[in-house]
Amino acid sequence: MDALDVARWQFGVTTVYHFLFVPLTIGLSILVAILQTLWHRTGQERYLKLTKFYGKLFLINFAMGVVTGIVQEFQFGMNWSDYSRFVGDIFGAPLAIEALVAFFLESTFIGLWIFGWDRLPKRLHLAAIWAAAIGTNLSAYFILAANSFMQHPVGYRVNPSTGRAELTDFFAVLTNKVALITFPHTLSGAFLVAGSLIVAVGLWHVFRNRDSADTDAYRFATKFGSWVVLISSALVLFTGDIQGKIMTDVQPMKMAAAEALYTTESPASFSVLTVGSLDGSREVFAIKIPYLLSFLGTGDPNGTVHGINDLQTQYAAQYGAGSYTPIIPVTYWSFRFMIGLGLAAAAIALIVLWSQRKGRTPRSRWLLRAGLVMPLLPLLANSFGWIFTEMGRQPWIVFGEMLTRNGVSRTVSLAEVLTSFTAFTLIYATLAVIEFKLLVRYAKAGVPDVTPAPVDDDTDDAERPLAFAY
Repeated sequence: MDALDVARWQFGVTTVYHFLFVPLTIGLSILVAILQTLWHRTGQERYLKLTKFYGKLFLINFAMGVVTGIVQEFQFGMNWSDYSRFVGDIFGAPLAIEALVAFFLESTFIGLWIFGWDRLPKRLHLAAIWAAAIGTNLSAYFILAANSFMQHPVGYRVNPSTGRAELTDFFAVLTNKVALITFPHTLSGAFLVAGSLIVAVGLWHVFRNRDSADTDAYRFATKFGSWVVLISSALVLFTGDIQGKIMTDVQPMKMAAAEALYTTESPASFSVLTVGSLDGSREVFAIKIPYLLSFLGTGDPNGTVHGINDLQTQYAAQYGAGSYTPIIPVTYWSFRFMIGLGLAAAAIALIVLWSQRKGRTPRSRWLLRAGLVMPLLPLLANSFGWIFTEMGRQPWIVFGEMLTRNGVSRTVSLAEVLTSFTAFTLIYATLAVIEFKLLVRYAKAGVPDVTPAPVDDDTDDAERPLAFAY
Protein backbone atom coordinates (compact mmCIF):
# COMPACT_ATOMS: atom_id res chain seq x y z
CA MET A 1 0.00 0.00 0.00
CA ASP A 2 1.24 3.48 -0.89
CA ALA A 3 -0.01 7.08 -0.67
CA LEU A 4 -1.86 6.71 -3.99
CA ASP A 5 -3.93 3.76 -2.73
CA VAL A 6 -4.91 5.50 0.51
CA ALA A 7 -5.64 8.80 -1.28
CA ARG A 8 -7.98 6.96 -3.64
CA TRP A 9 -9.70 5.22 -0.75
CA GLN A 10 -10.06 8.50 1.12
CA PHE A 11 -11.55 10.30 -1.86
CA GLY A 12 -13.86 7.37 -2.56
CA VAL A 13 -15.10 7.10 1.02
CA THR A 14 -15.64 10.84 1.49
CA THR A 15 -17.32 11.20 -1.92
CA VAL A 16 -19.73 8.30 -1.43
CA TYR A 17 -20.51 9.48 2.09
CA HIS A 18 -21.18 13.03 0.89
CA PHE A 19 -23.39 11.73 -1.90
CA LEU A 20 -25.63 10.00 0.63
CA PHE A 21 -26.99 13.48 1.44
CA VAL A 22 -26.94 15.03 -2.03
CA PRO A 23 -29.83 13.21 -3.76
CA LEU A 24 -32.13 13.64 -0.77
CA THR A 25 -31.35 17.38 -0.66
CA ILE A 26 -31.89 17.83 -4.41
CA GLY A 27 -35.14 15.87 -4.46
CA LEU A 28 -36.66 17.20 -1.25
CA SER A 29 -35.96 20.83 -2.22
CA ILE A 30 -38.33 20.54 -5.19
CA LEU A 31 -40.89 18.31 -3.45
CA VAL A 32 -41.16 20.61 -0.42
CA ALA A 33 -41.62 23.53 -2.81
CA ILE A 34 -44.42 21.61 -4.55
CA LEU A 35 -46.12 20.88 -1.21
CA GLN A 36 -45.96 24.55 -0.24
CA THR A 37 -47.34 25.50 -3.65
CA LEU A 38 -50.29 23.15 -3.06
CA TRP A 39 -50.92 24.87 0.26
CA HIS A 40 -50.63 28.32 -1.33
CA ARG A 41 -53.14 27.44 -4.06
CA THR A 42 -55.64 25.43 -2.02
CA GLY A 43 -55.26 26.73 1.54
CA GLN A 44 -55.64 23.17 2.85
CA GLU A 45 -53.94 22.72 6.21
CA ARG A 46 -52.59 19.26 5.43
CA TYR A 47 -50.26 20.68 2.77
CA LEU A 48 -48.92 23.27 5.22
CA LYS A 49 -48.26 20.56 7.80
CA LEU A 50 -46.48 18.37 5.27
CA THR A 51 -44.44 21.34 4.01
CA LYS A 52 -43.13 22.10 7.48
CA PHE A 53 -42.71 18.43 8.37
CA TYR A 54 -40.66 17.38 5.34
CA GLY A 55 -39.07 20.83 5.23
CA LYS A 56 -37.45 20.14 8.57
CA LEU A 57 -36.06 16.82 7.31
CA PHE A 58 -34.78 18.67 4.24
CA LEU A 59 -32.97 21.25 6.37
CA ILE A 60 -31.30 18.61 8.54
CA ASN A 61 -30.04 16.82 5.45
CA PHE A 62 -28.99 20.06 3.74
CA ALA A 63 -26.85 21.11 6.70
CA MET A 64 -25.12 17.74 6.82
CA GLY A 65 -24.49 17.83 3.07
CA VAL A 66 -22.82 21.23 3.31
CA VAL A 67 -20.52 20.07 6.12
CA THR A 68 -19.41 16.91 4.30
CA GLY A 69 -19.10 18.64 0.94
CA ILE A 70 -16.50 21.14 2.13
CA VAL A 71 -14.01 18.32 2.64
CA GLN A 72 -14.14 17.48 -1.07
CA GLU A 73 -12.63 20.83 -1.98
CA PHE A 74 -9.68 20.38 0.39
CA GLN A 75 -8.66 17.05 -1.08
CA PHE A 76 -7.89 18.52 -4.48
CA GLY A 77 -5.12 20.56 -2.93
CA MET A 78 -4.05 18.10 -0.25
CA ASN A 79 -3.91 14.73 -1.97
CA TRP A 80 -4.40 15.55 -5.66
CA SER A 81 -2.31 18.64 -6.27
CA ASP A 82 -0.81 17.36 -9.54
CA TYR A 83 -4.32 16.82 -10.87
CA SER A 84 -5.34 20.31 -9.72
CA ARG A 85 -2.24 21.80 -11.32
CA PHE A 86 -2.92 20.07 -14.64
CA VAL A 87 -6.65 20.72 -15.00
CA GLY A 88 -7.40 23.41 -12.42
CA ASP A 89 -8.08 26.13 -15.03
CA ILE A 90 -10.95 24.04 -16.40
CA PHE A 91 -12.17 22.02 -13.45
CA GLY A 92 -12.15 25.05 -11.18
CA ALA A 93 -14.35 27.24 -13.41
CA PRO A 94 -17.69 25.42 -12.96
CA LEU A 95 -16.90 24.77 -9.29
CA ALA A 96 -16.26 28.49 -8.75
CA ILE A 97 -19.57 29.39 -10.38
CA GLU A 98 -21.29 26.75 -8.28
CA ALA A 99 -19.96 28.36 -5.11
CA LEU A 100 -20.46 31.99 -6.12
CA VAL A 101 -23.84 31.71 -7.81
CA ALA A 102 -25.70 28.47 -7.12
CA PHE A 103 -24.67 27.89 -3.51
CA PHE A 104 -25.09 31.58 -2.69
CA LEU A 105 -28.58 31.46 -4.20
CA GLU A 106 -29.70 28.37 -2.30
CA SER A 107 -28.16 29.32 1.04
CA THR A 108 -29.54 32.87 0.95
CA PHE A 109 -33.07 31.88 0.10
CA ILE A 110 -33.08 28.93 2.48
CA GLY A 111 -32.35 31.46 5.21
CA LEU A 112 -35.25 33.63 4.05
CA TRP A 113 -37.49 30.59 3.94
CA ILE A 114 -36.52 29.40 7.43
CA PHE A 115 -37.06 32.75 9.13
CA GLY A 116 -39.71 34.10 6.79
CA TRP A 117 -42.73 32.20 8.05
CA ASP A 118 -45.38 34.75 9.07
CA ARG A 119 -42.94 37.55 8.27
CA LEU A 120 -42.79 37.53 4.49
CA PRO A 121 -45.89 37.73 2.27
CA LYS A 122 -47.03 34.24 1.32
CA ARG A 123 -46.04 34.66 -2.33
CA LEU A 124 -42.57 35.90 -1.50
CA HIS A 125 -42.09 33.13 1.02
CA LEU A 126 -43.15 30.58 -1.59
CA ALA A 127 -40.74 32.18 -4.06
CA ALA A 128 -37.95 31.78 -1.50
CA ILE A 129 -38.24 27.98 -1.35
CA TRP A 130 -38.44 27.77 -5.13
CA ALA A 131 -35.34 29.97 -5.47
CA ALA A 132 -33.52 27.75 -2.97
CA ALA A 133 -34.60 24.64 -4.90
CA ILE A 134 -33.45 26.13 -8.20
CA GLY A 135 -30.12 27.03 -6.59
CA THR A 136 -29.73 23.47 -5.31
CA ASN A 137 -30.32 22.06 -8.79
CA LEU A 138 -28.04 24.61 -10.45
CA SER A 139 -25.36 23.64 -7.95
CA ALA A 140 -25.76 20.02 -9.05
CA TYR A 141 -25.41 20.97 -12.71
CA PHE A 142 -22.14 22.87 -12.32
CA ILE A 143 -20.62 20.06 -10.26
CA LEU A 144 -21.74 17.49 -12.82
CA ALA A 145 -20.29 19.63 -15.62
CA ALA A 146 -16.92 19.53 -13.85
CA ASN A 147 -17.14 15.77 -13.39
CA SER A 148 -18.26 15.26 -16.99
CA PHE A 149 -15.05 16.92 -18.17
CA MET A 150 -13.18 14.10 -16.43
CA GLN A 151 -15.30 11.56 -18.30
CA HIS A 152 -15.21 13.30 -21.69
CA PRO A 153 -12.81 16.28 -21.83
CA VAL A 154 -13.92 19.05 -24.21
CA GLY A 155 -13.29 22.78 -24.70
CA TYR A 156 -9.57 22.75 -23.84
CA ARG A 157 -6.06 22.44 -25.13
CA VAL A 158 -2.87 21.23 -23.46
CA ASN A 159 -0.15 23.89 -23.44
CA PRO A 160 3.07 22.05 -24.36
CA SER A 161 5.27 24.66 -22.66
CA THR A 162 3.53 24.42 -19.27
CA GLY A 163 2.13 20.90 -19.53
CA ARG A 164 -1.22 22.17 -18.27
CA ALA A 165 -4.73 21.95 -19.73
CA GLU A 166 -6.12 25.38 -20.61
CA LEU A 167 -9.75 26.34 -21.09
CA THR A 168 -10.62 27.40 -24.65
CA ASP A 169 -14.40 27.09 -24.71
CA PHE A 170 -16.28 27.31 -21.41
CA PHE A 171 -19.62 26.92 -23.20
CA ALA A 172 -18.41 23.56 -24.56
CA VAL A 173 -17.63 22.44 -21.00
CA LEU A 174 -21.12 23.42 -19.82
CA THR A 175 -22.81 21.77 -22.81
CA ASN A 176 -20.69 18.61 -22.72
CA LYS A 177 -22.99 15.85 -23.97
CA VAL A 178 -22.07 13.75 -20.95
CA ALA A 179 -23.19 16.56 -18.60
CA LEU A 180 -26.41 17.17 -20.53
CA ILE A 181 -27.59 13.61 -19.91
CA THR A 182 -25.93 13.02 -16.53
CA PHE A 183 -27.83 15.98 -15.04
CA PRO A 184 -31.39 14.72 -15.73
CA HIS A 185 -30.31 11.18 -14.83
CA THR A 186 -28.93 12.37 -11.48
CA LEU A 187 -32.04 14.48 -10.81
CA SER A 188 -34.29 11.52 -11.54
CA GLY A 189 -32.31 9.42 -9.09
CA ALA A 190 -32.59 12.21 -6.51
CA PHE A 191 -36.38 12.31 -6.81
CA LEU A 192 -36.38 8.53 -6.44
CA VAL A 193 -34.59 8.89 -3.09
CA ALA A 194 -36.71 11.81 -1.84
CA GLY A 195 -39.96 10.18 -2.88
CA SER A 196 -38.97 6.98 -1.09
CA LEU A 197 -38.31 8.89 2.14
CA ILE A 198 -41.71 10.59 1.92
CA VAL A 199 -43.36 7.19 1.42
CA ALA A 200 -41.49 5.56 4.31
CA VAL A 201 -42.28 8.26 6.85
CA GLY A 202 -45.87 8.67 5.71
CA LEU A 203 -46.52 4.93 5.72
CA TRP A 204 -45.10 4.55 9.24
CA HIS A 205 -47.49 7.20 10.54
CA VAL A 206 -50.44 5.69 8.65
CA PHE A 207 -49.84 2.40 10.49
CA ARG A 208 -49.13 4.08 13.82
CA ASN A 209 -51.91 6.69 13.81
CA ARG A 210 -54.84 5.11 12.01
CA ASP A 211 -57.44 7.31 13.72
CA SER A 212 -55.37 10.47 14.06
CA ALA A 213 -56.62 13.81 12.77
CA ASP A 214 -53.48 13.91 10.62
CA THR A 215 -54.04 10.52 8.97
CA ASP A 216 -55.36 12.21 5.84
CA ALA A 217 -52.09 14.14 5.51
CA TYR A 218 -50.01 10.99 5.91
CA ARG A 219 -52.12 9.07 3.40
CA PHE A 220 -51.63 11.86 0.90
CA ALA A 221 -47.88 11.81 1.59
CA THR A 222 -47.62 8.09 0.84
CA LYS A 223 -49.54 8.47 -2.41
CA PHE A 224 -47.62 11.58 -3.41
CA GLY A 225 -44.28 9.95 -2.64
CA SER A 226 -45.24 6.74 -4.43
CA TRP A 227 -46.16 8.60 -7.61
CA VAL A 228 -42.89 10.53 -7.41
CA VAL A 229 -40.99 7.23 -7.12
CA LEU A 230 -42.80 5.64 -10.08
CA ILE A 231 -42.43 8.66 -12.37
CA SER A 232 -38.78 9.19 -11.42
CA SER A 233 -38.09 5.46 -11.96
CA ALA A 234 -39.37 5.77 -15.52
CA LEU A 235 -37.20 8.87 -16.02
CA VAL A 236 -34.17 7.08 -14.58
CA LEU A 237 -34.61 4.26 -17.10
CA PHE A 238 -35.15 6.67 -19.99
CA THR A 239 -32.19 8.92 -19.19
CA GLY A 240 -30.04 5.93 -18.25
CA ASP A 241 -30.67 4.42 -21.68
CA ILE A 242 -29.44 7.60 -23.38
CA GLN A 243 -26.51 7.83 -20.98
CA GLY A 244 -25.50 4.25 -21.79
CA LYS A 245 -25.31 5.04 -25.50
CA ILE A 246 -23.24 8.18 -24.90
CA MET A 247 -21.00 6.23 -22.52
CA THR A 248 -20.40 3.58 -25.18
CA ASP A 249 -19.44 6.34 -27.61
CA VAL A 250 -16.98 8.24 -25.37
CA GLN A 251 -15.86 5.44 -22.99
CA PRO A 252 -16.38 2.08 -24.70
CA MET A 253 -14.19 0.35 -22.11
CA LYS A 254 -16.67 1.29 -19.38
CA MET A 255 -19.56 -0.39 -21.20
CA ALA A 256 -17.45 -3.49 -21.82
CA ALA A 257 -16.46 -3.55 -18.14
CA ALA A 258 -20.12 -3.25 -17.10
CA GLU A 259 -20.79 -6.57 -18.79
CA ALA A 260 -17.35 -8.14 -18.31
CA LEU A 261 -17.36 -8.50 -22.10
CA TYR A 262 -13.87 -9.57 -23.13
CA THR A 263 -14.47 -10.26 -26.81
CA THR A 264 -16.20 -8.01 -29.32
CA GLU A 265 -19.74 -9.23 -30.03
CA SER A 266 -22.46 -8.37 -32.51
CA PRO A 267 -25.12 -8.78 -31.25
CA ALA A 268 -24.18 -8.69 -27.57
CA SER A 269 -26.28 -10.13 -24.72
CA PHE A 270 -26.76 -8.65 -21.26
CA SER A 271 -26.17 -11.04 -18.35
CA VAL A 272 -28.52 -10.65 -15.40
CA LEU A 273 -26.35 -13.02 -13.37
CA THR A 274 -23.05 -14.73 -14.11
CA VAL A 275 -21.29 -17.44 -12.14
CA GLY A 276 -17.61 -17.95 -12.91
CA SER A 277 -14.24 -16.40 -12.22
CA LEU A 278 -14.26 -13.16 -10.22
CA ASP A 279 -13.09 -11.04 -13.16
CA GLY A 280 -15.65 -12.60 -15.51
CA SER A 281 -13.06 -14.03 -17.86
CA ARG A 282 -14.32 -17.60 -17.34
CA GLU A 283 -18.05 -18.26 -17.34
CA VAL A 284 -19.63 -21.33 -15.71
CA PHE A 285 -23.29 -20.32 -15.71
CA ALA A 286 -25.11 -17.17 -16.82
CA ILE A 287 -28.64 -15.85 -17.22
CA LYS A 288 -28.59 -13.63 -20.30
CA ILE A 289 -31.00 -11.43 -22.21
CA PRO A 290 -30.14 -11.63 -25.92
CA TYR A 291 -29.53 -8.40 -27.88
CA LEU A 292 -29.99 -6.20 -24.80
CA LEU A 293 -26.37 -5.04 -24.39
CA SER A 294 -26.21 -4.12 -28.08
CA PHE A 295 -29.39 -2.06 -27.71
CA LEU A 296 -28.19 -0.40 -24.49
CA GLY A 297 -24.86 0.51 -26.05
CA THR A 298 -25.77 1.39 -29.64
CA GLY A 299 -29.55 1.59 -29.94
CA ASP A 300 -29.43 -1.29 -32.43
CA PRO A 301 -30.27 -4.82 -31.19
CA ASN A 302 -27.65 -6.12 -33.62
CA GLY A 303 -25.08 -3.43 -32.87
CA THR A 304 -21.43 -4.16 -32.20
CA VAL A 305 -20.10 -3.77 -28.65
CA HIS A 306 -16.31 -3.80 -28.45
CA GLY A 307 -14.73 -6.16 -25.93
CA ILE A 308 -12.16 -5.50 -23.22
CA ASN A 309 -9.33 -7.33 -25.01
CA ASP A 310 -9.70 -5.39 -28.26
CA LEU A 311 -10.00 -2.07 -26.43
CA GLN A 312 -6.96 -2.85 -24.29
CA THR A 313 -4.92 -3.47 -27.44
CA GLN A 314 -6.23 -0.26 -28.99
CA TYR A 315 -5.47 1.88 -25.91
CA ALA A 316 -2.02 0.37 -25.46
CA ALA A 317 -1.18 1.35 -29.03
CA GLN A 318 -2.71 4.82 -28.59
CA TYR A 319 -1.54 5.79 -25.12
CA GLY A 320 1.43 3.52 -24.43
CA ALA A 321 2.05 0.28 -22.59
CA GLY A 322 0.00 -0.47 -19.46
CA SER A 323 -3.36 -1.79 -18.33
CA TYR A 324 -6.41 0.29 -19.26
CA THR A 325 -8.94 -2.12 -17.80
CA PRO A 326 -10.91 -1.15 -14.67
CA ILE A 327 -11.60 -3.56 -11.83
CA ILE A 328 -14.17 -5.81 -13.51
CA PRO A 329 -15.97 -7.26 -10.44
CA VAL A 330 -16.60 -3.71 -9.17
CA THR A 331 -17.99 -2.42 -12.47
CA TYR A 332 -20.01 -5.57 -13.19
CA TRP A 333 -21.80 -5.77 -9.85
CA SER A 334 -22.15 -2.04 -9.15
CA PHE A 335 -23.93 -1.69 -12.50
CA ARG A 336 -26.41 -4.42 -11.55
CA PHE A 337 -26.93 -3.25 -7.98
CA MET A 338 -27.67 0.21 -9.35
CA ILE A 339 -30.42 -1.10 -11.60
CA GLY A 340 -31.81 -3.77 -9.27
CA LEU A 341 -32.13 -1.62 -6.15
CA GLY A 342 -33.84 1.18 -8.09
CA LEU A 343 -36.38 -1.24 -9.57
CA ALA A 344 -37.03 -2.72 -6.12
CA ALA A 345 -37.97 0.74 -4.78
CA ALA A 346 -40.35 1.23 -7.70
CA ALA A 347 -41.97 -2.14 -7.00
CA ILE A 348 -42.59 -1.21 -3.35
CA ALA A 349 -44.10 2.13 -4.39
CA LEU A 350 -46.47 0.34 -6.73
CA ILE A 351 -47.59 -1.99 -3.93
CA VAL A 352 -48.10 0.97 -1.58
CA LEU A 353 -50.36 2.64 -4.14
CA TRP A 354 -52.28 -0.59 -4.70
CA SER A 355 -52.77 -1.05 -0.95
CA GLN A 356 -54.51 2.35 -0.73
CA ARG A 357 -56.80 2.01 -3.73
CA LYS A 358 -60.40 3.18 -3.25
CA GLY A 359 -59.64 4.60 0.18
CA ARG A 360 -58.26 1.38 1.67
CA THR A 361 -55.82 1.54 4.57
CA PRO A 362 -52.58 -0.54 4.34
CA ARG A 363 -52.52 -3.26 7.00
CA SER A 364 -49.70 -5.60 6.00
CA ARG A 365 -46.78 -5.56 8.41
CA TRP A 366 -44.56 -6.84 5.61
CA LEU A 367 -45.47 -3.77 3.57
CA LEU A 368 -44.56 -1.53 6.50
CA ARG A 369 -41.18 -3.24 6.84
CA ALA A 370 -40.58 -2.91 3.10
CA GLY A 371 -41.59 0.74 3.26
CA LEU A 372 -39.16 1.48 6.08
CA VAL A 373 -36.31 -0.12 4.11
CA MET A 374 -37.42 1.63 0.93
CA PRO A 375 -35.34 4.85 1.23
CA LEU A 376 -32.14 2.83 1.50
CA LEU A 377 -32.73 1.10 -1.85
CA PRO A 378 -32.50 4.12 -4.20
CA LEU A 379 -29.90 5.70 -1.93
CA LEU A 380 -27.66 2.68 -2.39
CA ALA A 381 -28.57 2.56 -6.09
CA ASN A 382 -27.33 6.15 -6.47
CA SER A 383 -24.10 5.28 -4.63
CA PHE A 384 -23.48 2.19 -6.77
CA GLY A 385 -24.17 4.31 -9.85
CA TRP A 386 -21.42 6.73 -8.92
CA ILE A 387 -19.06 3.92 -7.95
CA PHE A 388 -19.61 2.46 -11.41
CA THR A 389 -19.14 5.86 -13.07
CA GLU A 390 -15.87 6.64 -11.31
CA MET A 391 -14.37 3.15 -11.13
CA GLY A 392 -15.33 2.41 -14.72
CA ARG A 393 -13.21 5.38 -15.86
CA GLN A 394 -10.06 3.96 -14.27
CA PRO A 395 -7.13 4.04 -14.74
CA TRP A 396 -7.88 7.59 -15.98
CA ILE A 397 -8.52 10.57 -13.76
CA VAL A 398 -9.16 12.62 -16.92
CA PHE A 399 -10.05 10.21 -19.68
CA GLY A 400 -7.37 10.09 -22.36
CA GLU A 401 -5.30 12.87 -20.78
CA MET A 402 -4.15 11.99 -17.27
CA LEU A 403 -3.80 8.70 -15.43
CA THR A 404 -4.97 8.56 -11.82
CA ARG A 405 -1.51 7.64 -10.57
CA ASN A 406 -0.14 10.85 -12.10
CA GLY A 407 -2.65 13.09 -10.34
CA VAL A 408 -1.70 12.36 -6.73
CA SER A 409 0.37 14.86 -4.72
CA ARG A 410 4.06 14.01 -4.97
CA THR A 411 5.10 15.36 -1.58
CA VAL A 412 2.34 13.81 0.55
CA SER A 413 3.54 10.79 2.49
CA LEU A 414 1.66 7.60 3.27
CA ALA A 415 1.54 8.53 6.97
CA GLU A 416 0.01 11.93 6.23
CA VAL A 417 -2.70 10.50 4.00
CA LEU A 418 -3.46 7.75 6.52
CA THR A 419 -3.80 10.35 9.27
CA SER A 420 -6.27 12.49 7.34
CA PHE A 421 -8.14 9.39 6.11
CA THR A 422 -8.54 8.09 9.67
CA ALA A 423 -9.61 11.49 11.00
CA PHE A 424 -12.19 12.05 8.27
CA THR A 425 -13.57 8.53 8.67
CA LEU A 426 -14.07 8.98 12.41
CA ILE A 427 -15.66 12.39 11.96
CA TYR A 428 -17.96 11.11 9.25
CA ALA A 429 -18.98 8.14 11.39
CA THR A 430 -19.93 10.57 14.16
CA LEU A 431 -21.88 12.74 11.74
CA ALA A 432 -23.68 9.68 10.40
CA VAL A 433 -24.96 8.82 13.88
CA ILE A 434 -26.07 12.42 14.45
CA GLU A 435 -27.82 12.62 11.07
CA PHE A 436 -29.64 9.32 11.57
CA LYS A 437 -30.81 10.19 15.07
CA LEU A 438 -32.02 13.64 14.03
CA LEU A 439 -33.93 12.31 11.03
CA VAL A 440 -35.53 9.51 13.04
CA ARG A 441 -36.38 11.82 15.93
CA TYR A 442 -38.14 14.43 13.83
CA ALA A 443 -39.72 11.86 11.51
CA LYS A 444 -41.29 10.14 14.53
CA ALA A 445 -42.53 13.47 15.90
CA GLY A 446 -44.97 13.77 13.02
CA VAL A 447 -46.48 16.82 11.38
CA PRO A 448 -46.44 19.98 13.50
CA ASP A 449 -49.35 21.92 14.91
CA VAL A 450 -49.90 24.84 12.53
CA THR A 451 -52.51 26.65 14.61
CA PRO A 452 -51.48 30.34 14.61
CA ALA A 453 -50.07 31.45 17.96
CA PRO A 454 -51.74 34.44 19.62
CA VAL A 455 -49.91 37.70 18.95
CA ASP A 456 -49.46 40.36 21.63
CA ASP A 457 -50.64 43.59 20.03
CA ASP A 458 -48.44 45.61 22.38
CA THR A 459 -45.25 44.05 20.95
CA ASP A 460 -43.76 45.67 17.90
CA ASP A 461 -43.19 43.04 15.18
CA ALA A 462 -39.73 44.44 14.55
CA GLU A 463 -38.76 43.59 18.12
CA ARG A 464 -39.74 39.93 17.81
CA PRO A 465 -36.67 37.69 17.65
CA LEU A 466 -35.98 35.62 14.54
CA ALA A 467 -36.86 31.99 15.13
CA PHE A 468 -37.34 28.73 13.31
CA ALA A 469 -41.02 28.54 12.39
CA TYR A 470 -41.48 24.88 13.29
